[in-house]
Amino acid sequence: MPDLLVGPMLRYVDETSASIWVETTEPCEVAIAVGGVRATDRTFAVHGHHYAIVDVEGTGPYTVELDGRRVWPLDGFPDSQICPLEELNRVVFGSCRTTVPHDEEYVATHGVDVLREYGMRLMDGEDLPSLILFLGDQVYADEPSPEMLDFIRARRSDGPDEIVDFEEYAELYRQAWTDPVVRWLLSTVPTAMIFDDHDVRDDWNTSLAWRRKMAEVPWWPKRVTSALGAYWVYQHIGNLSPAERKADPMFAQIHGAGLDGGPALDEFAKRADEDPSSARWSYTRDIGGTRLIMVDTRCAREVDPRHRRMLDDEEWAWFVDLATGDVDHLLIGSSVPVFLPSGIFDVESWNEAVAGGAWGRRAAVWGEKIRQALDLEHWGAFRESFEQLGRLLVDVAAGRRGRAPATIVLLSGDVHYSYLAAAGRKSSDLESPRIFQAVCSPIRNPLSRTLRLANVIGSFGVAGLVGGVLARMARLPRRALRWKITDGPWFPNALATLDLDGRSAAVSWHTARPALEEMARIQLTQPR
Repeated sequence: MPDLLVGPMLRYVDETSASIWVETTEPCEVAIAVGGVRATDRTFAVHGHHYAIVDVEGTGPYTVELDGRRVWPLDGFPDSQICPLEELNRVVFGSCRTTVPHDEEYVATHGVDVLREYGMRLMDGEDLPSLILFLGDQVYADEPSPEMLDFIRARRSDGPDEIVDFEEYAELYRQAWTDPVVRWLLSTVPTAMIFDDHDVRDDWNTSLAWRRKMAEVPWWPKRVTSALGAYWVYQHIGNLSPAERKADPMFAQIHGAGLDGGPALDEFAKRADEDPSSARWSYTRDIGGTRLIMVDTRCAREVDPRHRRMLDDEEWAWFVDLATGDVDHLLIGSSVPVFLPSGIFDVESWNEAVAGGAWGRRAAVWGEKIRQALDLEHWGAFRESFEQLGRLLVDVAAGRRGRAPATIVLLSGDVHYSYLAAAGRKSSDLESPRIFQAVCSPIRNPLSRTLRLANVIGSFGVAGLVGGVLARMARLPRRALRWKITDGPWFPNALATLDLDGRSAAVSWHTARPALEEMARIQLTQPR
């Protein structure tokens, strides 16, 4: 008798329809019933696991049946809802969530799971948001929890204490998404996702030297293939509209084939790693007056020192076509921040130049070691891409690519602290900016007190003094943009909320101590 293993997860939603993703224990027919409408589809198989994503018309409470037996909603939990998504009014976002228990021991080391606390707030009747954006590190494949380590060690005695194959990734996602409260939350609020490094491995695609080093690790080829294949199943296909999914060659090959699609997905994932232009993980959505562009800043990197880019040429051309005005708000999801504290930004740009040979071969070797040791891999470490992005954002904000949006908001995570930055052209006084960056990290993976202090001193103190000197010594060009961090940093576990109403916008951050509470709220534009 089939049962739900993971899900249901409410993924793509528009004005009249929704896509609901499930993993089941056996092959079966999955039926979603909402408002008198019933939609069905059969599961497809990947490496012995069974999945379905069912597109259904209608809004309101829904149920899930497997081979005619109702398996959702669960007793004691509110109904799961499909709400029409006509305008993007409230966007909740964050990144970096480890999966460990919620008892006192792990609360002491990992803090309260803010996503779970937010789910409980919604279960108590708070209005549902329009969308939750997960901006990377949805799972930690290189830092397994004790429960995940037990699973790994029960099935193999060799290899690393990290995720290696698809079976282990499937269990990693199961543990991440099946806490009852989190499971209900994911069943009733639409979600959109993009990966960062820990979904694959720390520092993924930092540089060509990093890729060459990992290529020599015996278990790495299986790891990266499994990582991208699992990401495609568990995260990526739910980001797509039904039309985009049906046009996807990989989905067409696996869905309805009647055979296990594991080998085909492995080949696809292997090719995507070796040739980033062969797959696009980035995606975009227009929702009411807002455009959301979620950008792949990991797999799409070009790391050859002779042509180093955050986005390869094809990805950049795709992004340029979409980054325009004629919307009320332009939201850009980048898992790694664009605007870091200025000193850190300069250190990253200096390091890229040195690792690229600006100070000779011997210095380049040490530059690469410093890059990997200190995780110098954000937009500042891809300086040419940063300059291109800066010029593009200035043009959009100035109304040279259509009517200027009220705000351009870059949404990011990764750095394990939260803050707001304002940016503008070099001559701007930043008193009334249109360009902002809102960073929210982590959802649940806080820095220790020692590392918090080190980040404050390094990012906001020492680096500010040293970075400018190093940038001048490396003869780096002046930046296309100037910016400043206006609010933060805040270090607790957090979720952020972007509230949009017409052409007004406000952003807030919430933590849990232990109940959910607001840390800060900033008005980006004046209320209408």
